[in-house]
Amino acid sequence: MPETRFISDMFRRLAGSGLGVLGRTRAGEDPVDMCHSLLDTRSEVSGLVLARHILDRLEQATPEDRRAAFSRIAAEFGPDETRLQHALSTYVPGDVAAARRLHFAAEPRSQGLIRAFNRVPGATARLVRLRAELLRDTRSDPALASLDQDFRHLFASWFTRGFLELRRIDWRTPANVLENIITYEAVHEIRGWDDLRQRVGDPDRRLFAFFHPAMPDDPLIFVEIALTRDIPKAIGPILDRDRDRIPPEKARVAVFYSISNCHVGLRGISFGNFLIKQVVEELRRDMEQLATFVTLSPVPGLRRWVGEEMQTEEGLIPKRLRKTLSELEGDTPPDPATLREVTALYLTRAHRASGGALDPVAHFHLGNGAILAHAHAEADASPRGMANSWGAMVNYLYDDSRIETNHQSYANTGDIALSSEIRALASQAAKG
Repeated sequence: MPETRFISDMFRRLAGSGLGVLGRTRAGEDPVDMCHSLLDTRSEVSGLVLARHILDRLEQATPEDRRAAFSRIAAEFGPDETRLQHALSTYVPGDVAAARRLHFAAEPRSQGLIRAFNRVPGATARLVRLRAELLRDTRSDPALASLDQDFRHLFASWFTRGFLELRRIDWRTPANVLENIITYEAVHEIRGWDDLRQRVGDPDRRLFAFFHPAMPDDPLIFVEIALTRDIPKAIGPILDRDRDRIPPEKARVAVFYSISNCHVGLRGISFGNFLIKQVVEELRRDMEQLATFVTLSPVPGLRRWVGEEMQTEEGLIPKRLRKTLSELEGDTPPDPATLREVTALYLTRAHRASGGALDPVAHFHLGNGAILAHAHAEADASPRGMANSWGAMVNYLYDDSRIETNHQSYANTGDIALSSEIRALASQAAKG
């Protein structure tokens, strides 16, 4: 809207015009002290200028200074104790209004600080990058986890499905967006513009991405799709530039072969389940002949899990498979039959402490209601594929008639929806 752009430009000019004076008068001031001033200010323009200056300082700080600032913000910007004590003293069980007052009084002031930062034009993307730095620091300083919870809580409301826009990416998409697709591809590397062109421009290929209005040229997550006649057993033929192209109307299968989350700073904010469901709807509307929606997915945790299991005397891997695996030399993969059994065993029996499949890709698709349908050996000969899973890949099937039932079973009891093929493989693998 023209009015929105006018207001945004006006604030941008105001913020910019104030930086000269602010920079001279506050150049040596600690950014965390300025954060206190920001929450105390009543002037919208002054607050906007100050928030932008603090963001600049945090972005330009050394990693050590930024980590120290994060630590102080986490420690100094908790709930307003006076307000919280008053809310506690007036709370009466069953009093809805009092419960609401207590809820708002308990909110950490750090959340108000993040909201103040987000009023700066273009700040949403900057805050996403800032959280990526915070996540790295949290690994070595668990005390920062509370501040990260504030970011995650606010991002969960800022990046809800209602704000997201699904776009198809093709060869006519602006170059800066296409460059981001190349950069963010996290599963199967895009080797330059020619490679990208066949992934987004060929008639039997599709690429869809979610965007947010505050980051209009920067995708949040995207999925690459191959339109095929049959369910694929390997990634090579899909990525092969010399493959035989088929007319879209001849396709019967839509293959989701790569899903990439684009921003570390949005970790824990789920987009993928919405993305797949909406893309299925888009494809069904355009190509009614499509009968099967399936993934061709990596198994990123397989080799690491096998290595850990082989270090324990009692584990999920039975003696028969242990003997075969112990005889492998170097990076030599197991024979195809053994690899398929081990893959099925890992995906169906290895669980995380909080419940659900240990493998992150499996956990994602099973949580979306997919069926673990097929396991393939010799499916990904890339260095990453061999390092992660000896080249094993799997298909997760999205069956509309079972998605909701599968999702509920997995979420409530951890039950995994399996094809008869995977069930038989897992049963065979478990035999001693």
